[in-house]
Amino acid sequence: METEIIGKVSRRIVPFVALCYFLCYLDRVNVGFAALQMNSDLGFSATVFGWGAGIFFFGYFFFEVPSNLALERFGARLWIARIMVTWGLLSAAMALIWNETSFLVLRFLLGAAEAGFFPGIILFQTYWFPSAYRARMVGRFMTAIPISAVIGAPLSGLILGMDGIWGLRGWQWLFICEGVPTVLLGLVVMFYLTDGPEKASWLDADARAWLIDRLRRERTVREAHAKHTLWEALKHPRVLLFGLVYFGTAAAGYGLGFWLPTIVKEFGVSDLQTGLITAIPYAVGVAAVVIWPLLSDRMQERKWNTALAFLVAAAGLALSTYFPDPVHKMTMLCIAAVGMFAIAPLFWTLPTAFLSGTAAAGGIALINSIGNLAGFAAPYAMGYLKDATGGFSAGLLVVAFFPFLSAVLVLLLGHNPALERGVAPEAAD
Repeated sequence: METEIIGKVSRRIVPFVALCYFLCYLDRVNVGFAALQMNSDLGFSATVFGWGAGIFFFGYFFFEVPSNLALERFGARLWIARIMVTWGLLSAAMALIWNETSFLVLRFLLGAAEAGFFPGIILFQTYWFPSAYRARMVGRFMTAIPISAVIGAPLSGLILGMDGIWGLRGWQWLFICEGVPTVLLGLVVMFYLTDGPEKASWLDADARAWLIDRLRRERTVREAHAKHTLWEALKHPRVLLFGLVYFGTAAAGYGLGFWLPTIVKEFGVSDLQTGLITAIPYAVGVAAVVIWPLLSDRMQERKWNTALAFLVAAAGLALSTYFPDPVHKMTMLCIAAVGMFAIAPLFWTLPTAFLSGTAAAGGIALINSIGNLAGFAAPYAMGYLKDATGGFSAGLLVVAFFPFLSAVLVLLLGHNPALERGVAPEAAD
């Protein structure tokens, strides 16, 4: 019965939230492709673009915790719909920017609008999936990131080719064509998502009762071991250190993600070819984000799997700087992608093993908001160092340092698998 219930819940929830995240990530990083035309049209330097790409995460940082608390209070269905509609409208409005100030303001507002979506989905999945299934379910949800690039990169290259239609530049069409679908899907969320098992009319009574009881027992064990209030979670040293750990994956992901189209463009290829080549590391990432978390679930091991994923990401990024040949460089970036995309589903099993309820809502959001400050720091550093050195090697080496540091921190912080599995408190250290 257990396998059947989890399978039904997975089929109902995971593909849909993955589709939502597909559009989320596409809207977040399409500015990297827009830059191929936008920077020259508006006179943006690499430093200005890096600042604009990263300021998104300041809006994200300030509104992340309040947004996740609102999700817990008002329900995932209503709040995720609100997030998607507002960020879709703002993403489309990026087509209207005309100078540096308008670029920075709209990117900040876009971050504020989107704040809470990713940690909200992580929290939402704890309402539905027991810990033994959580890494693989988060991994399946997060296939949206590499898939959004595999599909979105060549699609973005094609949309840039709409240049001149109705008097709009290709980069303006890019923001419009990738923002409007988010608004429409946000409206669908209102009718499709279910806030929790208690309201799941699509599950029979026995299945609902089993799932509610299983999740309640795991939550009881965690709270018996250490029940945290919201404020205790927000200032808990472990939560703050996990934020620093997550900084490493965000630095790798966004530092490379925002600048990869420009790196590839310097190979001397067309916009469409840039999109196709940029998609290659993400295609590799699709397999990594599914297979590695599944192995971790079956091994029931988190700490070493997570640390190893960070080390693979760091090694791939660092080694890419030693290979000027495009084929060799992309090979190293594919190795980095294996680690980068495996990290998040493995990592999020660590804080959710000891947080629950309102503490989980606030703690997950704080970890995500601290970590995602790297979304500002890494693209900005890449842009600054590109202007200063004329190349990307220095920026890639700086970005590679952070996942290496995260691997060290994961090993030092450790993990209690007994507590995660819901074993009696006395079995947990």
